[in-house]
Amino acid sequence: MAIRTIIKEGDPNLRKICRPVEKFDQRLWDLLDDLKDTLHYITGLGLASPQVNVLRRAVIVEYEDMYYELVNPVLLHSEGECLDNEGCLSVGDCRGIVKRPQKIEIEYFDRFGEKHNLKAEGYFARVILHEMDHLDGILFIDKMVRRIDTRRGR
Repeated sequence: MAIRTIIKEGDPNLRKICRPVEKFDQRLWDLLDDLKDTLHYITGLGLASPQVNVLRRAVIVEYEDMYYELVNPVLLHSEGECLDNEGCLSVGDCRGIVKRPQKIEIEYFDRFGEKHNLKAEGYFARVILHEMDHLDGILFIDKMVRRIDTRRGR
């Protein structure tokens, strides 16, 4: 387990579409462990593998003291919409208002290749979708409705 370096906006790998995970082996387990350690170290809410320069469809989310390892996640259903504040470890100090669905249902695999479904709403859904966007080379600034001036909290 290790703390990995997070790549920043401008690195071309943040804009690439990630390949599906095909092998649920020690290499994947090490990646997921490293994502968790890195996320814990930097105190973020989520981290996607392309943010640590690994172009595979794997993310980790921490929400309400639980870690969720989402491998090859797919959005099955979404409903409603809400606007809220987002930032990103790969984008620096920029924050902005982003419109996302209020409720989602996703399908994903765990580290052992077992398929699961997960329903989420509110900020939990937002964090999951933010991380899933990274897997398709999308940053929150691409969806930002309005930038927030972080110097004055506006």
